[in-house]
Amino acid sequence: MNATTQEDYAALAARYFDGQTSRLYHVTLSVRDGQAVLAGDIERSCPLGELHVSERSRHAVRKVSFADGAYLEIADQAAFNDMLHDTGHRDGWVVRLQQSWRGALLATVATIVALWLSYQYLLPLAAKGIAYTLPQSVERQLGQGVLDMLDRHVFAPSQLDGARQQALRAQFARLATPGDSTPEHRIVFRKSKIGPNAFALPSGDIVLTDEMIELLPDDQAIMGVLAHELGHLQQRHLTRRIIQTSAVGAGAALLFGDVSTVVATLPPMLLDLKYSRDVERDADDYAIAMLRQNGIALEHLAQVFVALGKLDEGTPYLSSHPASAERVERIRAAQR
Repeated sequence: MNATTQEDYAALAARYFDGQTSRLYHVTLSVRDGQAVLAGDIERSCPLGELHVSERSRHAVRKVSFADGAYLEIADQAAFNDMLHDTGHRDGWVVRLQQSWRGALLATVATIVALWLSYQYLLPLAAKGIAYTLPQSVERQLGQGVLDMLDRHVFAPSQLDGARQQALRAQFARLATPGDSTPEHRIVFRKSKIGPNAFALPSGDIVLTDEMIELLPDDQAIMGVLAHELGHLQQRHLTRRIIQTSAVGAGAALLFGDVSTVVATLPPMLLDLKYSRDVERDADDYAIAMLRQNGIALEHLAQVFVALGKLDEGTPYLSSHPASAERVERIRAAQR
């Protein structure tokens, strides 16, 4: 409360509590010479500037608090508001916004904008930070759980000859990788019920289906697919996407090691996995660098997306490799 005049004001009935016990005192509150004066069961006075008035609310009783913890409850809000106004008390700007529909609308819009900006910019940064601090044991548990579930519902054992599988693994193992470190990885083969697929799980498993191998024109193109997926592993893209998509719930589960709930929701998410353009560009750049380092023409990678572009639009493709003329052109431009 503020004291702006020396005028006296009519007394208001109030309930007084000393802040130490639950005992109720019936008092009156009046203002005299810049002082709040109590009379009745308790008599005391206090400068208006030392009192704290609770926020205005349509239904709640307003409180006036003293520095020692004692407080008043005043039921006649209209009369008390008049007293506050006459003594120069003004609610803070937040309270005034809450009492205004325009202010409430502005606050709602501001909140939506803040949430959108956080989702677009802050959440990706946070997800990246969390992904790089996760123990490998958590990522392995997460990836293995997802692969087990997909094996039960989406995949069947690969029909590719064992010698052919080993030859592809050995061919990829001979390739040098960009940078100072190579992500731990394992190439696993599966037969898919939903068409050509290739994707990398946080566990380091790179899943390659028989249908994808049949679709691609040569082994060098297959190396391009595997290099792209290794790029996703290098950048921990799927782990980051899981955290972003599931936000707080998945982030907490991953951080505290309980990934069972996250694992249960991942297969449907993988079936409709779409990375951002920037993330796909990062994985493409990693594959481009890897193929160049090993003397493999980039046209082999471009042919991956050319082949995918020939598929019907309705064909499910788990890999996050949306066939795109723009991406083909970008890869071809990189080899000029």
